[in-house]
Amino acid sequence: MPQPVAVLGTGKIGEALLSGMIRAGWAPADLVVTTRRSERAAELRTRYGVDPVSNADAAKKAGTLILAVKPQDMGRLLDELAPHITADRLVISAAAGITTSFIEERLADGTPVVRVMPNTPVLVDEGMSVISAGGHATAAHLAHAEEIFGAVGKTLRVPETQQDACTALSGSGPAYFYYLVEAMTDAGILLGLPRDKAHDLIVQAAIGAAVMLRDSGEHPVKLRENVTSPAGTTINAIRELENHGVRAALIAALEAARDRSRELASGSNS
Repeated sequence: MPQPVAVLGTGKIGEALLSGMIRAGWAPADLVVTTRRSERAAELRTRYGVDPVSNADAAKKAGTLILAVKPQDMGRLLDELAPHITADRLVISAAAGITTSFIEERLADGTPVVRVMPNTPVLVDEGMSVISAGGHATAAHLAHAEEIFGAVGKTLRVPETQQDACTALSGSGPAYFYYLVEAMTDAGILLGLPRDKAHDLIVQAAIGAAVMLRDSGEHPVKLRENVTSPAGTTINAIRELENHGVRAALIAALEAARDRSRELASGSNS
């Protein structure tokens, strides 16, 4: 794909992409970034060797533009970019709930657009980025998006109709685990452990369980059963989780997240 690659919006996700691409071998000279504040521009210049420019200049220079702004800022950004983007550019959106059609309607006819939903573990190169093609995006455009986001974790292609479900499950997913760790830490304190020890125990249990899920190939039910002895401690805990409807609550929570993603896609910010 044509160079350079521009990252428009260098908040946490945008900076994670920038640093990941550099670690993966992109030259700073082939990367363009934008930011609103002059002090932030100086910080990025010092840290990564890039030269921050305006959004308009980025659109003129870059072959690929990654729009890593907040959903509510996307319309205004597209209005600013539209006069400078021709249909031979690739536009990648990393904004939650923004559809490819929303972007395509505001740019030149035939502009290829790819929608990506990353999650915050891209900050530690363990992200999951879900990728969907717009109406004019080709297999080469998808492969280029995978190359970029693969620098900060794994990628998965899905039809855009599944993006709202993926947002609920993966985009918001880390927050559910943090919530669970928070609750288990409080339980550890209630059981008599100092907070720091409870935290360390739970975090390592979470890391170990995740690695086993990833590497063993076993179904999670099988792995859970391996820990669950007859009349033991674990089955008593599982019984209480079921009695309190934790499984049903998780399903309801993910449905609520999916519905909110749909609302964002339809333009509702209420």
